[in-house]
Amino acid sequence: MRCLYAWARNTSGTSAVEFAILTPVFLLLLTGMLAYGIYFGAANSLQQLSADAARTAIAGLDETERNALVEDFLDANADGYMLIDRSLLTFSIGDKPGDPNQYRVSLRYDATQLPIWNLYPPLPLPGPHIAYSSTIRRGGI
Repeated sequence: MRCLYAWARNTSGTSAVEFAILTPVFLLLLTGMLAYGIYFGAANSLQQLSADAARTAIAGLDETERNALVEDFLDANADGYMLIDRSLLTFSIGDKPGDPNQYRVSLRYDATQLPIWNLYPPLPLPGPHIAYSSTIRRGGI
């Protein structure tokens, strides 16, 4: 009976058992934070890119020139924004329908290449596409 009592009171392996139980949960949380951080970083870069492209349109005299300036800006600079690949970016540009005094740049990014999609499937994941629009008023009105 004493041997059984001594075995039950032995706590020498509890740290190893706790480590074995908590490590997978900790690693899942850590990889989830990293993957979501990368996703949110790409979303922030896309938002900044749309704002910068809209500001580029101010220099154009008419809609055709504004469109050309914005297209050239996106082609030349989209790869320079963190986590953005120009080949996965689509855009819609032009004067805002119903208000010709505003110019709109709408960007849509296919985020399926980001590492967030390699996470454990039961975790809630955001949409595979990130979309942002920026509007700028023309003419200083």
